[in-house]
Amino acid sequence: MRPGGACATAGGRSISTSVVGTYFATYGAYAASKSGVEALTRVFAKEVGARGITVNAVAPGPVETNLFMFGKTEAQIEAARARSPVGRLGQSEDIAGVVSFLVGPDGGWVNGQVVRANGGAI
Repeated sequence: MRPGGACATAGGRSISTSVVGTYFATYGAYAASKSGVEALTRVFAKEVGARGITVNAVAPGPVETNLFMFGKTEAQIEAARARSPVGRLGQSEDIAGVVSFLVGPDGGWVNGQVVRANGGAI
């Protein structure tokens, strides 16, 4: 147990998407399902917080993975890059670092949050 009674390994983590805040056409069902994930993240954090369990979600923006790149034109990929103030697509390591923080000991005080790891796009 951590000081204060919180278990060092207890926690709930979810993956959402920054699409929830972009309102792109054709992404309605996907954004709606991830909006539910975000709502449940906040509700569950309040329901189980007293037991030392933290619940958070990570909402990545466009990440240069096979799934993201598949079926997109170079123009679509460039448009995604251009929406990012840092001028690039995310990398898997960018998201892994955020997840690592949340599940590690330094993230123990973070609860009920949706972390938008998207380079500042929204």
